[in-house]
Amino acid sequence: MLQPISSGANLQDRPVPGDYGKDEREAMQRAIINLFAKWQVKDADAAVILGGISTKTLQRWRDGNYGRVSRDMADRMSNILGIHKALRIIFSDPQRGYDWMSTETSALGGQSALDIALRGGMEELIRIRRYLDSVRGGW
Repeated sequence: MLQPISSGANLQDRPVPGDYGKDEREAMQRAIINLFAKWQVKDADAAVILGGISTKTLQRWRDGNYGRVSRDMADRMSNILGIHKALRIIFSDPQRGYDWMSTETSALGGQSALDIALRGGMEELIRIRRYLDSVRGGW
């Protein structure tokens, strides 16, 4: 049952059906910062992968100032975390999974997953995630 929104409610903090709540978005932002560090992704590249945000936004996230997240960026972060999850399942050694992101592979046409992600589109992240899901055996 939907709860009425009080006049003093902050609409930005309320989850929309099918959307991510504030706590979930902030958890994803923290995880993405840590994951990009392990993948050794430069801020300029991270900004492209996240849909063209500014590098100042990434620095604010590191400082704990998370701010708003568009649905597109939340979906990108969700796919990136799905990629990470699949790599953790595929590789028993976490470092091998982190290294795989920058390793050229024939399964991705001789490119690395980061090369593909740097094209900047959501479809590239989905392509990488689907490939890894197929390798690990799906859901």
